[in-house]
Amino acid sequence: MEDTPMPEPLRRAVHQLVSEVVLNCQEVLRYTEPAVAHDWQRMTLYRATDASDTMDLASLLIAAYCQRTGMSMNTLASYMQVRQQRSRATGPQDRDRHEVAGMLGTPLPPEDDHEARRWFSWGEGYAEDGLMTEVDEQRLFTEACLHGLRARLCDDVDSLDSCFPPHVAALARKVAGVLQVPQPAPA
Repeated sequence: MEDTPMPEPLRRAVHQLVSEVVLNCQEVLRYTEPAVAHDWQRMTLYRATDASDTMDLASLLIAAYCQRTGMSMNTLASYMQVRQQRSRATGPQDRDRHEVAGMLGTPLPPEDDHEARRWFSWGEGYAEDGLMTEVDEQRLFTEACLHGLRARLCDDVDSLDSCFPPHVAALARKVAGVLQVPQPAPA
C-alpha cells in the first residue's frame, strides 16, 4: 500500500462532501423530533438519501483517484465493499418489512422462516431502546454535536430549546457555545 498522503485537492473535496453529509444527517435527526414532525416522512427520506448520495460521491472520487494511480478493479471492489451495496431504487425489501414489523411489535414471522425472524429480531432490538444499550451515551453526544454545530452555523442556538428534548438541547447548547468564534481583545 502506498504511503503518500491524499492529494490536497482530493482531500478538500472529501472534507467538503463529508461536511455536507454531516449537515444532512443532522437534518434527518431534527425531523424525527415531535416539534418538527409535521413533514417527517418527506424530509427524513430527502436528507437521508442526500447524505447517502453524497457519501457515494466521496467514495467514487477516492476510487477514481485510486484507479488512476494503478489500483486494480478487484482491489477497488473489495475496498468499496460492493457486495454490501443495496439499491434503494428497488424500494423496501422483505428484510426491511420484517425489521419494521419487529420494531412495531406485530406478529412474528413463521417459525420456519429463519431469515425473516432474524430481521424481525433486529427490529425488536431497536424497539427496546437500541441494539446496544452501551451506545446510548455516544448516541446522545453525537446528536448533541450535530444539533449544536447546525445551530451555530445557522446562528440560531435558541431554536434548540423548541425542537429537541431538554437533555439533548442542553448538551447541544454547550457544543454550540464551544464553537463560538472568539472575538479579538480590545486594544
